[in-house]
Amino acid sequence: MNNPVFQFGEDHSDYPVPVFNEREARAGAGILFFLALIAFMHAWLKGDFGPTQWVIVGFFIDFFIRVLINPRYSPSLILGRLAVKNQIPEYVGAPQKRFAWTIGLALASLMLYLVVFNNVRGPINILTCLLCLMLLFFESAFGICIGCKLYNLVNKERAQLCPGGVCELKDRQAIQMISSIQYVALVIFIVVFGFLVSMIPASTSVYPSMMSDGLKVTPLSQQEIERCKVPEFAKIMKHEEQWKLHNGC
Repeated sequence: MNNPVFQFGEDHSDYPVPVFNEREARAGAGILFFLALIAFMHAWLKGDFGPTQWVIVGFFIDFFIRVLINPRYSPSLILGRLAVKNQIPEYVGAPQKRFAWTIGLALASLMLYLVVFNNVRGPINILTCLLCLMLLFFESAFGICIGCKLYNLVNKERAQLCPGGVCELKDRQAIQMISSIQYVALVIFIVVFGFLVSMIPASTSVYPSMMSDGLKVTPLSQQEIERCKVPEFAKIMKHEEQWKLHNGC
């Protein structure tokens, strides 16, 4: 098999278009989703955008390699291939993947310009991050490539070899059908879950040192002072304030 440096997809004698291993692509999406979620939550909870900038740079390089050089050399896809190397490949068409990953490259480029080069903070960043997370989550968790679905809207030739065979018209099998009883079970779960959650006492994050009786501040007991001593691991992680918050101190 000929594998030049600049190539998109693998040639396979059994298929009319270049292909990818869908299992590898989903694993790569899961890796990127995991890293992006950690960076997003770190920025959201602590206001520190450093990890977000690192992840954005990594995203841009990864998608630049995927789209403009060769997905074979994409770091996330290499790790994905390592993760699923003992699984039977599931071949999917490369053209729609290129379209979807071009969307990813565009989003990464936008975030690189806003967050890394110009240090912009605002709703555009949040919405773009959430969009990236959604696209990665749908592909890694459900095998649904939203960008691949958009491919059919802008191309005359429809996508071939879609994940799960969704491009081919066929009847669902019995194991795929959802019965009315299953829908009822889902509704009952939602109702019962909502009822039980409403019965849980509301937690409080008010520090005991801030509690007062009128204008008089209640002094802390020695036992409470000992309980609220920040452990060493939290200090090492620079997690003192979050530890106090989580422990009601």
